[in-house]
Amino acid sequence: MPELLLHYIWQQKAFLAFPQTTTDGTQVEVIDVGQHNLDAGPDFFNAKVRMDGILWSGNIEIHVLSSDWYRHNHHTDSAYDSIILHVVRKADRVVYNSKGELIPQCELKYPHNERILEQLLIDRLALCNEKIALNPSLVTPYWKEYLLRERLHKKEQAIQQLLSLSHNNWDEAFYITLAHNFGFHTNGLPFELLAKQTPLSCLLKHRDNLFQLEAILFGQSGLLNEQTAQDDYSLHLWQEYCFLQKKFSLQHLEPSLWKMLRMRPQNFPHVRIAQFAAIIHQSEHLFSHIINEEDTEAIRRLFQITASDYWTSHYSFAAPCPPAEKALGKSAIDILLINTVVPYKYAFAHSQDDSFTVDTPIQLLAKIPAENNYIVAQWKLLGMKVRNAADSQAFLHLYQNYCLTHRCVHCDVGYQIFTVQS
Repeated sequence: MPELLLHYIWQQKAFLAFPQTTTDGTQVEVIDVGQHNLDAGPDFFNAKVRMDGILWSGNIEIHVLSSDWYRHNHHTDSAYDSIILHVVRKADRVVYNSKGELIPQCELKYPHNERILEQLLIDRLALCNEKIALNPSLVTPYWKEYLLRERLHKKEQAIQQLLSLSHNNWDEAFYITLAHNFGFHTNGLPFELLAKQTPLSCLLKHRDNLFQLEAILFGQSGLLNEQTAQDDYSLHLWQEYCFLQKKFSLQHLEPSLWKMLRMRPQNFPHVRIAQFAAIIHQSEHLFSHIINEEDTEAIRRLFQITASDYWTSHYSFAAPCPPAEKALGKSAIDILLINTVVPYKYAFAHSQDDSFTVDTPIQLLAKIPAENNYIVAQWKLLGMKVRNAADSQAFLHLYQNYCLTHRCVHCDVGYQIFTVQS
């Protein structure tokens, strides 16, 4: 077994299913494995280990054999005097530091199937995929529900950060998140910056006038300027923005922030900004409506909007296209429900200590079709049933927060695969 594999087992805590003891029988409880050191010196810094009821803080050294300690001359190097535990595969010698002090040793107990362990080190995803394809029941309903709730909790934490920035103004925080998600991944950041640069209070003062809403948002985006205002509509829009910019002391974004390359024209930021303006124009007290509404179709209708007439024949300023209504599509609405509406309903229920309605957002996800993307498609190829958005959100979270980050032994599936003795 290569020493590197022992490092990985220690770092990923693949030993947790097995009781650990020192060579003299003292129980070892690993509180913190420490920070992996890739330079000279001990292998793991700042670990915490409880032995015989006493908490020890210090460094860890790992070897295949105890005698490697002497082969590497650690017994004469004071840099290793801080070692609190020598972790080995086999203890073939007692070891002392440069002060002559005896160092406790632990023969690490871990899954004994070395083929699996080596594959875990080389290609964890391939092994996991193979096992899941043979036995889809490894992904239990309990684990999927845990993943979904963990994902919602992470989104709730992001909402709490926005609330702290907006002085606990739920409407403002919701507006910023909605704007971010209107960017549909590609333009999420500039859309979020647009919302942060354009206070909701400014827009609400002109909510009844769609043209003025468009003037503010397009001007703030930086996409509307003296160079891009080339036809009657955009020129009037620019003139209106110049007035409103002074009125509210607004600062616009740099147009270079927006991405349009390799995008479908219907997803151009110009179209999305026009649709975003229509949402604000159409829906007074949008956040309150969403929080109080439980019917999925009623919530979906709040987002069924069409951009103003100019955009029927345009994808950007002065760039005509064949006439077609620029309505927000069903799949786009579903994405907004999944990424904006559901997390806010979940976070708001928690803020009110409302245990009765905290499950309502999860029930809402179960009524929304599953997302259709590359990651979800890969889970389907492994035989997973992805019936609705609750399932797809759970599988996205599993891939992004466990598979990609190699948290195999923290994953219910990985734990079953990698910590079973054979």
